[in-house]
Amino acid sequence: MTDGTGQPAATTESREEYADLGATTQNAMDIAETSMDIVRQFVPDETLADRIRQKSVHSMGDIEFQHLLRFTGEDDRGDDEDAPVRAGARAVLAEADIVTDITMSMAGITGRGHDCEKRKAIGHGAELAERTGMTRTAASVLELDTQGVYDDSIAVVGNAPTAAFALADCIENGTRPAAVVATPVGFVKAEESRQRVREVSDAVGVPAITNVGRRGGSGLAAALTNELIHVAADVRAGELEFDSSGAGE
Repeated sequence: MTDGTGQPAATTESREEYADLGATTQNAMDIAETSMDIVRQFVPDETLADRIRQKSVHSMGDIEFQHLLRFTGEDDRGDDEDAPVRAGARAVLAEADIVTDITMSMAGITGRGHDCEKRKAIGHGAELAERTGMTRTAASVLELDTQGVYDDSIAVVGNAPTAAFALADCIENGTRPAAVVATPVGFVKAEESRQRVREVSDAVGVPAITNVGRRGGSGLAAALTNELIHVAADVRAGELEFDSSGAGE
């Protein structure tokens, strides 16, 4: 049986297994499987946080990137490294909004395996940006926050350090996302913005996944968010269990 292009048609089982990497043909699935098998030779495969580390290595093409991720905040089970992953997956299962800073971050997040609404902040807050001179991304985050958009959402910042700073300020002032993925990239305040997110995450307990160093970007933020979606999909399929307090077993 072929898929109409001369390639063997993928089975339903294999489509579901490798949907997390975007593969839909058998050839693509074979490549995806081989790639992740290679990643697992270098990255542990024991915890939910390890799954995020694996995804970071796969998306960045850098084995050492696994050591740059940071997991902060807590859920009902405590403040272990898995807490932000559990919290993010539970938010996906609850069909929470996924709110990104810019279009590129949103475009990289899969539309499969969840019923969350994907939204982007950029494009809001133009008047605030013009009046104050702040960046459009910072203004857009602040504008959406006044509408309550970030509460109980999965808040994703992949590009703009100023958006991460703004989100951290909102959280410090009482906004409570279900989970945060913040990997803004660059040489100007990128590291500092992620440190600020971590400090606020530690202070108030909001679960967050960030990284250290100058690297990052929208592709990484989307990849890590996709892994939260895939963890949720595994829970839904019965391949992973979250107990009543939200822990993965």
